[in-house]
Amino acid sequence: MIISMKRGASREQIEHVRERIIAFGYKVHSIEGEERVVIGAVGVGDTTPAIEQLESTPGVESVVPISQPFKVVSRQMQPSKTVICINGTSIGGDTFTVMAGPCSVESEEQILSTARAVKAAGAQILRGGAFKPRTSPYDFQGLEEEGLKLLRKAKQETGLATISEVMADADVDLLNEYVDILQVGARNMQNFALLKRLGKLNKPIMLKRGLSSTLKELLLSAEYIASKGNTQIILCERGVRTFETYTRNTLDLAAVPALSELSHLPIVVDPSHGTGRRSLIPPMVRAAVAAGADGMMVEVHPNPELAFSDGAQSLTIETFTKMMKGLQPYLDLWKAERKLDAI
Repeated sequence: MIISMKRGASREQIEHVRERIIAFGYKVHSIEGEERVVIGAVGVGDTTPAIEQLESTPGVESVVPISQPFKVVSRQMQPSKTVICINGTSIGGDTFTVMAGPCSVESEEQILSTARAVKAAGAQILRGGAFKPRTSPYDFQGLEEEGLKLLRKAKQETGLATISEVMADADVDLLNEYVDILQVGARNMQNFALLKRLGKLNKPIMLKRGLSSTLKELLLSAEYIASKGNTQIILCERGVRTFETYTRNTLDLAAVPALSELSHLPIVVDPSHGTGRRSLIPPMVRAAVAAGADGMMVEVHPNPELAFSDGAQSLTIETFTKMMKGLQPYLDLWKAERKLDAI
């Protein structure tokens, strides 16, 4: 349930309501706005007696039950968009965030040259896999800690924030030391032990939609992280598996406005995995901007033909640079739309 305090409610009244919520057996999540305080009560149980008593508590304006099974990440809990600040840039605010880089960190020369190029083209965040979940156990599995060190070196040289995938609970502390954003891949979207562990970090988490997962399942996975205290969550639409074989996955762009209706979390689109085809990435990026996404993640490699993984869906540096230049008119409209929404 959501408890809206009256304008001007005293700190003592707010603390009393928090104490009453805890006494009812619920967890407390507070949102302190400029005009009023909103308190979320999250847990399992019959809310009827709690609502009746809290409605008569001094300082309380209204008490409303949360209808969605996901509570902390829902729009009901927080009507305004969450903005996540990372390394001088923001995700969910008035900047369209671009994450770009190779599928796998392969060598120092490869990651540094890519980092320099994507920054020059306008990217704010460098992506690169150090631990790689591969369908075949014989495929390249990543450079692991050495790859993370190379990502950190690229950040030191270029100033770009970094993102890399975490695959297991045992690797959380290692990635937390080296990168700015921890990515949960599609295969691990419902690895609940990992999600709980990430919920205890004070670091942004990007959660990718599972291969065959519904939006509700994605948001409930985000709820696992948020319920443990970490609400710095970025949702990523990266396509779902359907009967179509021409593309690697089916990129569900309708998920972007739908998730925006359901949740306050920022949304990033990954057309590289969503299509699996280099030629389809630029039009899907433009479509993602038009759909209202907060950012994009694309794979870029200096020589895709020689890439250790995902070469067919990796943009060349030249193609990425050209795409970014052609994207500007769409971003101008995107920014104008954001300004209208803020009025």
